[in-house]
Amino acid sequence: MKKTMLMTIAAGFGLSAAVQAGQTLTYVDLVNRLTDLEYLSTLPEPGEKCSLWSSYDRASKYDETTGKYVAWDANGDGSGIIRKEGEQSVIAEMEGPGCIRRTWSATAGKGHVKIFLDGATEPAVDLAFDDYFSRKSEPFMYPALVYKTAANGYDNFVPIPYQKSCKIVAEKDWGNYYQFTYTTFPKGTVVPTFNRALTPESMAALYAADAKLSKGLGCDPAGKRAGEISLSVPVTVAAGQTATVAKLTGGRALTALSVKVDPANTADLEVALRAVTLSIRWDGEAAPSVWAPLGDFFGTAPGVNKYGSLPLGMTETGFYSYWYMPFASEALVELKNDGTTPLKLEVNIIHAPLTRPAATLGRFHAKWHRDAFLPAEKERAIDWTMLKTTGRGRFCGVMLNVWNPCGDWWGEGDEKFFVDGEKFPSTIGTGSEDYFGYAWSSGGLFFQALHNQTRNNGQNVGHLSVNRWHIADNVPFQTGFEGAIEKYFSNTRPTQYACVAYWYQATGGGDPYQPLPVTDRVGYETQPFLVKGALEMDALKVLQKPDGNNVGGQDMGGFKGQWSFARQLFWQGGKDGDRLVLAVPVKSEGSYDLFVQFTKAPDYGKVQVYVNGAKLGDVFDAYDPAVTPSGEFKLGTVTLPAGESKLEFEIVNANEKSGGRYAGFDYLRLVPVADGK
Repeated sequence: MKKTMLMTIAAGFGLSAAVQAGQTLTYVDLVNRLTDLEYLSTLPEPGEKCSLWSSYDRASKYDETTGKYVAWDANGDGSGIIRKEGEQSVIAEMEGPGCIRRTWSATAGKGHVKIFLDGATEPAVDLAFDDYFSRKSEPFMYPALVYKTAANGYDNFVPIPYQKSCKIVAEKDWGNYYQFTYTTFPKGTVVPTFNRALTPESMAALYAADAKLSKGLGCDPAGKRAGEISLSVPVTVAAGQTATVAKLTGGRALTALSVKVDPANTADLEVALRAVTLSIRWDGEAAPSVWAPLGDFFGTAPGVNKYGSLPLGMTETGFYSYWYMPFASEALVELKNDGTTPLKLEVNIIHAPLTRPAATLGRFHAKWHRDAFLPAEKERAIDWTMLKTTGRGRFCGVMLNVWNPCGDWWGEGDEKFFVDGEKFPSTIGTGSEDYFGYAWSSGGLFFQALHNQTRNNGQNVGHLSVNRWHIADNVPFQTGFEGAIEKYFSNTRPTQYACVAYWYQATGGGDPYQPLPVTDRVGYETQPFLVKGALEMDALKVLQKPDGNNVGGQDMGGFKGQWSFARQLFWQGGKDGDRLVLAVPVKSEGSYDLFVQFTKAPDYGKVQVYVNGAKLGDVFDAYDPAVTPSGEFKLGTVTLPAGESKLEFEIVNANEKSGGRYAGFDYLRLVPVADGK
C-alpha cells in the first residue's frame, strides 16, 4: 500500500511512582477520578475490582453441579433483591475498602433507601429513593452528576466511599429497578467514610468535576500538559491506499486526536466513514491495538451524529478523542481507505511525555466488530459479546450501533461482565437501556458526559447508536474479561449489532480482534422479510374495537418463524362475540382472492372472518402449543368496490385445550382474480 504521509517525533519521558496498594485516597481523589482519563491507563493492582448490585431477575443462575446456565434470559428485572429483613429489602452488601460509583433507577419511588457504612447503626444516607436523583439533597445536587435522562432514566455519579463495609436497604414503596455500581480497592487502601456533610474542599472538587462533565466537554480534562507537542497533518486518503499520519518515538502518550472531515470530498459521507479505518500500533507490534472504522471510533455510527462526551465527540469543528494512549518506544497512526473514492481530512494529534513508567501502563485498545466470539454455551445464546480478551487491564466502555429496520424496542438485554474467569458475572444488569443510562426504551436522543443516545429517528427504526463510558467505574481485570449484552432478536429478524469496545491492556495480553473487510462494514444490513403485495394488518386503520380491549402492533422477531415485517396485529381482552373491524384500502373495483396469514399460539382462540358484513371462509382455530405463523391460506373470493372495505374479525370461542381468546393477524393480500395467485 502507498504511504502518503510520514511524520516522526522523538522525545523522552519523565518517571513518577506507580499507583500502589496500601495508598490513601481522599474524597477529593475519588471525585477527581470521575474525569481522570490518564488514570485509566494504569494497570490494576490485585484486589481492585468493579462490580454491580442490581434488581436483575434472580431466576438467572449458574448451576455448578451441571456446569449449565439456568433461565439465562429471565427478564423480570424490576424487583430482584438479596433478602428480606422484616419489612425491609436488602439490595446491596459490599466489603471495603470501596466506593459506590453510580446509582441508577428507572422508577425511583418515595420509599426510603438507606446506606449503612462501616458497621454503623445509623445510615450515612437516608432519603426517599427519588431524592437520590431530585437534586434537592446535598451533596446530590450537581447537574452533570445527578440527573434524569430520556424516559425517566435516573443517574447519580456522586461517589460514596466506605472503609470496611456497605449495606443498602430499601423500605416499602422504594420503586422498581435499581443499580449500584461499586469499586473495591486493594486491601490496605485507606478511604474516608462518606458523610453527606462534606468539607468545603470536597464540595469544591464536586463542583469542578461537574464543570468538566458539562461545560468542559470537547477539551482535555487534564488541561495543557508539560512538554506537549501538537501536530496538524492534512491527509487525503486515496481509494485503496494507506496513509501514515504520524510515527512518534520515545516514551510518550497521545493525549488528543481530532479529525476534521471535508464532506464536499465525498458523495456519501456515511459510507466513507465506514470504508476508511483508523489503526494505531504501539511499540512496533505486528497487529494494531486500535482498529475501527474512522467514524465509529469517535463513539457514534454510522455517519456524522453530533454529540459531546468526556472522552469522545463529534462537533461542528470535527471529531475528537481524549483517551490517554501511552507507548514506550513508538506509535504508528495510519488511515486506510477500502472505499472507491478519496477522503480529504485534517488530523490533529497532541502528545506529551509520560508521567509514569511505561511498564506500569496498559496500552490503549479500541476494536470494531460484528458478532465476534459469541458464547459457545447453547444456554447462553442470548448473550452478545462486546469484548472478550485475556491478560491484565481495564474495560472502559463501548459504542453500540444497532440496525433495527422493523422498529420497536430492540433491547431488553442485561449487560453481563465476567471478570478473571468468573462463571457467574460480577456485573449483571437490568436492561440494555439501563446500561446506557436511560430507561423504558425511549427513541429520544440524549447527551451526557458518560453516556449518550446519538442516533435514533424517534421510533427506534433503522440505525441507532448508544454509548457508555466507564471512567471512575472502569472494570479492572487481572487474567481476562468478557463483557456481553443480551440480544433478544436474531440477525434474521433482522436486528444486527456492531460495536467498538475500548479498553487498556498490559503488553503481551490477548487481543483476538482482527481487521475486517469493507464488505463487513458497508452494506451488511439485512432487510426485513416482507411478503410482496401484502397489507400489514398492524398498519390498517382500526374502525371499531370492543371497549376495554387492547389492539395494537406487536413485534414478532423473538419467535421462530417468519411474519411479514416481523410484526402482527395483536388483539387482547376479547370475549365470545366481540368484533374487531379494520379498514382495507381497495384501489379499483373488482373480484379479488383474499389471502391471509394469522398467528397461532397456546392462548389464542377461534375466529370468524367477515368482509363488508359477509361471512368469509370457515372458523379459524388459532390454537397451537407454540407461537407460530399459520402459513398463508386463501380465505375466499369477493367482489370489492373501490375505496375502503371493512375486514371484520369475530371471536367465536376458545379452543378447549387452552381457554384462551387472544388473536393475532399478520397480513392480508388482495389478488385480482384475473391475475391468479
